[in-house]
Amino acid sequence: MDYQNKLVLAPMVRVGTLSFRMLAAEYGADITYGEEIIDHKLVKCERRLNVASGTTEFVEKGTDNVVFSTCDEEKSRVVFQMGTSDAVRALKASEIVCNDVATIDINMGCPKAFSIQGGMGAALLSKPELIHHILATLKRNLDVPVTCKIRLLKSPADTVELARRIEKLGVPALAVHGRKIADRPRDPAKWDEIADVVAALSIPVIANGDVLEYDDFSRIKTATGAASVMVARGAMWNASIFSPKGKSHWEDVKKKYLRKSILWNNDVKSTKYTIKEMIAHHSCLELPEGKSINKADTLEDLA
Repeated sequence: MDYQNKLVLAPMVRVGTLSFRMLAAEYGADITYGEEIIDHKLVKCERRLNVASGTTEFVEKGTDNVVFSTCDEEKSRVVFQMGTSDAVRALKASEIVCNDVATIDINMGCPKAFSIQGGMGAALLSKPELIHHILATLKRNLDVPVTCKIRLLKSPADTVELARRIEKLGVPALAVHGRKIADRPRDPAKWDEIADVVAALSIPVIANGDVLEYDDFSRIKTATGAASVMVARGAMWNASIFSPKGKSHWEDVKKKYLRKSILWNNDVKSTKYTIKEMIAHHSCLELPEGKSINKADTLEDLA
């Protein structure tokens, strides 16, 4: 995968399913990360081909619960992001899905309690030896590229030191979210500290944080020197952020997303969550539409 001058959809739990990834790609996203999937969950899955929808599904054994789905059309750009705290389990999980995705990415930035308490996500930032073990194990045993996404550490020097250690493991790129573990989305992303990482590494850095408009892609690239740019909330609220032609009206994007959710048989809860996030940002969930969505039980209800 080429990581130069790419527009990248960030991993977002409950949002980054196949339908949303396909929507983002249609608007111009070059690389699309799936929502983080925990290794514990994936190792319980079996691979199935869904002929009716044209998808490859990873289904929890003994159930109809689809944990991850993809399709041939996105194989060259989809990144499978995994939450893990164990190299052996991460490898076992990766081996199940690696032939159907472009890249395996390890989440080292999630600050939520579930991840931290499980030793995953941002908890890995303080465990460089474990990071080494996980990435080295995957790189040694997999044929697909292995990358990771990190957050800023307490000091710029600490972030640069960790980034250099990761680079030495031979990863082809590193995504950096310009916030620290304690920071919230309302806190400004520290683009200058991403720039420190870019200056210290020779591999492509994907900058992430406060990209809310199409013009922000060039702004953060200029400010940081990053090779590529990743967007999360800006895409969730309006996936047409990736379009150089300018944003489409969010109502049109919302309907287009719902059509793709029906086409790809997206999970109802995921679809409801994503649409509610769009409405909450642009309008109000207390209006009749928002109340109706809360009562919807099926994709048909939502439509």
